[in-house]
Amino acid sequence: MQILIGFLAGILISLAAWRARSLSRSGAFAAALTGGLIFGLGGLPWAALLLTFFITSSALSKIFKQRKTILSEKFAKGSQRDWQQVLANSSLGSLLVIVAFAQTENLLPWIAYLGAMATVNADTWATELGVLSRKPPRLITNGQVVEAGTSGGISFFGTLATLGGAAIIGVVGAAFYLGVGAWPMWLAATLGGVGGSLLDSLLGATVQAIYFCADCQKETERYPVHSCGAETRQIRGWGWLNNDWVNFIASLVGAILSALVWYLLK
Repeated sequence: MQILIGFLAGILISLAAWRARSLSRSGAFAAALTGGLIFGLGGLPWAALLLTFFITSSALSKIFKQRKTILSEKFAKGSQRDWQQVLANSSLGSLLVIVAFAQTENLLPWIAYLGAMATVNADTWATELGVLSRKPPRLITNGQVVEAGTSGGISFFGTLATLGGAAIIGVVGAAFYLGVGAWPMWLAATLGGVGGSLLDSLLGATVQAIYFCADCQKETERYPVHSCGAETRQIRGWGWLNNDWVNFIASLVGAILSALVWYLLK
């Protein structure tokens, strides 16, 4: 019954998100599958983390949509998530919930899930709130001042948003386990999320595929066509490593970091 209710909830929430234009059709389909799996096998705690990420990230995207419009030419995709973005953010959670369902007494899959969700939430908050910074970001690698929205660029305000995005996932997750060490669980989630998000920035500054639009004279993540309609050419990074893969790798590292912190603290 829980699995059935979980998939029904996943479908209903995905439909609502599609109607609100937070998800594309492909994104809604992928979210219904991954969300249904996480809701159905993981129950309320797992569902709460996924909903916290989705609701807060979607709300921030809507609230600051106007501010991000001027930066849209840099991002690979808009605020409407497609199936690739959904899988990049939730496929690891789907795998972890299966492991947790098979090993109900083992908390490590849950801790890893906390770290993965804290990472994607921290990265999203940093992206959505970082545009509010009055000072331009600097590359995480060498401190060079870059344009807002540049891959690998970080700011003090954006870093605070990273911390907040990771911490709120830790708070929600720890609230379900107050009797078994909520403080270490929160700390593991927060540190894992911040670490994973910083790795996301590092990959963006070094090996993520970045392109150039000759017409606009701007760097961008968009390929093969820029938002202006002109073709883009790769100028650095690995061709296969787009933003979706960066997000997945960062969430995986965030999951591992959280599990490691939890292991050392318990």
